[in-house]
Amino acid sequence: MASLTYDLTLAGLAVGSAAALTGIGLIVTYRATGVLNLAHGAIAMVCAYVLRQLVVEWDWPLSLAAPVTLLVVAPGIGLALDRAVFRPLALLGSNPAQTLVASIGVFVLLVGGAALVWGTGARADAPVLLGDDPWAQLAAVVLLAVAVGAVTRWTRFGRELRAVVDNRPLAMLGGIDADRVSAAGWAFGAFTAGLTGVLLAPYVRLDPYGMPLLVVEVIAVAVVARMRSLPVAIVTALALGVAQAQLTRLHPEGWAGPLVQAVGANLFVLALLVAALVMPGVGGRGQDALPPPSVAPRTPPGVWFTVGVLFLLPLGFAGTDLHTAVQVPALAIVLLSLVVVTGRGGQIALGQAAYAGLGALFTALLAAGGLPELLALALAVLIVAPLGLLTGWPAIRRHGLALALVTLAVGVAVSRFVFAQPYATAGLELGRPAGFADDRRYYALELVVLAGCLVLVAALRRGRTGRALAALRDHEGGAEASGVRVGLLKVLAFVLGAALAALGGGLLGMGLRAFDPEAYDPVRGLLWFAAIVVLGADSLLSPLAAAALLVGLDAGTRGGVAAAAVGVLAALVGRVPPLTSWLPTRGRTSAAADGGPPPAGGSPSGGAGGSPRPDEGRAHPHWPSPAHRTAPPPAPARPARLAAHRLTLTYPGGLTALTDVTLALTPGHVTALVGPNGAGKSTLFDCLAGTLRPTGGRVTLDGADITSRPAHARTRLGVARSFQQLAVFPSLTVEDNVRLGAEQGRHRSPAHTEQALRLLGLSGSVRHHPAADLPTGTLRRVELARALAGGPHTLLLDEPSAGLDTEETTALARILAALAADGLTVLLVEHDTDLVAGIAHTVHTMEGGRIVS
Repeated sequence: MASLTYDLTLAGLAVGSAAALTGIGLIVTYRATGVLNLAHGAIAMVCAYVLRQLVVEWDWPLSLAAPVTLLVVAPGIGLALDRAVFRPLALLGSNPAQTLVASIGVFVLLVGGAALVWGTGARADAPVLLGDDPWAQLAAVVLLAVAVGAVTRWTRFGRELRAVVDNRPLAMLGGIDADRVSAAGWAFGAFTAGLTGVLLAPYVRLDPYGMPLLVVEVIAVAVVARMRSLPVAIVTALALGVAQAQLTRLHPEGWAGPLVQAVGANLFVLALLVAALVMPGVGGRGQDALPPPSVAPRTPPGVWFTVGVLFLLPLGFAGTDLHTAVQVPALAIVLLSLVVVTGRGGQIALGQAAYAGLGALFTALLAAGGLPELLALALAVLIVAPLGLLTGWPAIRRHGLALALVTLAVGVAVSRFVFAQPYATAGLELGRPAGFADDRRYYALELVVLAGCLVLVAALRRGRTGRALAALRDHEGGAEASGVRVGLLKVLAFVLGAALAALGGGLLGMGLRAFDPEAYDPVRGLLWFAAIVVLGADSLLSPLAAAALLVGLDAGTRGGVAAAAVGVLAALVGRVPPLTSWLPTRGRTSAAADGGPPPAGGSPSGGAGGSPRPDEGRAHPHWPSPAHRTAPPPAPARPARLAAHRLTLTYPGGLTALTDVTLALTPGHVTALVGPNGAGKSTLFDCLAGTLRPTGGRVTLDGADITSRPAHARTRLGVARSFQQLAVFPSLTVEDNVRLGAEQGRHRSPAHTEQALRLLGLSGSVRHHPAADLPTGTLRRVELARALAGGPHTLLLDEPSAGLDTEETTALARILAALAADGLTVLLVEHDTDLVAGIAHTVHTMEGGRIVS
């Protein structure tokens, strides 16, 4: 028994050492570059193949092949990725979500390239680098970690690395070559990936899909270490490796036996799932979402006609064998789920393959129980849809990179604990519905279902929910401030996405007449996500084109071509626009009558999403005079009173931003907050708006305590707000921006949209113009109109004159004064003393987190 325990411990140390190497590489790369490198496993796989090629195929001695692979090829891959992929993204100012997509593109590219070069079959003759002694592998890991720690702590490069990690722009101002630091990080990360690959290759299946996925699973050790601590990553890796090995000795009888064995074989997967769901995530709120399209895509009718004809062509083929064609509509429905979740909702979803596989699995199980296939498919969709909560619920608290890890972890866990287990899939068969056994008839059935799904999603995108999803994608804080229930909407998007994926997965399984677990593995989920992103995630045309390309390229050439093509495009994300954006679109309405043309040479999203530029909008007509406004949103019948009572807010770490602040807003008056930067004005403003929750004191509305009410709930109670940095939704038109406020606010009446548009001078042709192309002056009007469209009784304005010229500021003052005269309560946080002096009835000065006058 002691001998068995020792042998299992040694085996666990070998696996744990390889996992520790992965953790070291991921952490160093992340700390040096800010990129969560999901391509780490693919680099490991390529290096393992290279070493095998040199030793087995070309008869190089291992003593020469290993240094060439680890010291030349692996770092060379890292440097190439830094120079060709990630450095250009950094120069473009891309956010972490875009770099994550690029790393997925590199992953897909390397997997596809390896399949093209070496084939998809598994190789069992990989050379052994350090022999069978796990102590040698452990020693290599420890020495590498000690070397990294020494370099980081006691060398000049280490000091530069810490400076770049803490504040890259400031480090560059200090004379540090941040590009050199990033290049070194990529080279070292690729070296550790290569070392991981050559160590693992003799003991696992060496193929283009198996090893990359295995390395992805051990990302858990870096997540547990929160992408920071090398010792924590190493200890976690070794502990999981030894525990996983020891669990293999357990063989309980009964129903628990297969489950225990599955856990014992996939402990790293379980750790990844738990770490992604429970531990604080990587990345930050609001800074790592996929960027919205600058203009909502509109496919011309002629393109849809052409696509329809192409999809109908297989029905006219002389033969009856449409084995390849029947996969396309089913896969298109799966990919349509990503249009809802990622394209419209802006959420990173890497686990849709799991829901597609579950749809096929439940369809097969229900059909095996005697249900007709179509009824089994419908019930499978109803069963899988609620499982979308597995990713939808964490999405309420997770953003960007952290959400990507959750969705990836769910996908991997379902693959390992369900699809790969005989207790779930052994002996399953999947037939076609009665009357649709023939390929041509079944293909026609798929086309009907696909058309219905397209109509459903198109209606969703055009309606109230679609506008709310687009707002969530464009600016989550702005959507919540408009009254959108962000958490519920995210859950809805993931549930609907799961249902569509399950429907497509079930159709795909019936089309192939079998449940094939490999058709739904997590690597395919990454490929599907990358394909939708590069084609245009918010276009209904993208899933059709992606499905045709993914199936057609591999069927017409050889496996790996589609992955390589998609990988190249995804690796160039941020520099190459989505392919559907190259299609001719219907002409856009000119905004000359109201907002003028877009500023020449300006960034399409500069006004709507970034910091306002004072020079924008000066060539545009000024804000309308109150004399020209008609039918303003109705004032409340009984003015409500918003008040703060002894508010205190202390941030984690001990910084106190507010101390015992009491403030009451008078209905029908303009109350202003002034003071120096850092005085606490915006903090008090956010506490009143519901964006921040104070650590002490209360916020009341007509005497009722609303301190715990979130921002969207306060908007629906009649407390509207604006933002210092514009929170307009650039992919929506001006009219849809304002309509969102009317649909989600206190008074949900379509008439309020027209009233607000007329009040702010936006009722002309500018109403049909995408907000992305408008100057700051017009966008300030759009934001104010959206706030007023909900019929609020209290309006909170944070620096509303930022980016406006003198005449626009004067016009704003006239409108605010008129609104207050109509009974609206206005709180103004403003640095423009002339604006404050001209309209404020009461002025409070803040300093040091207190109201001093």
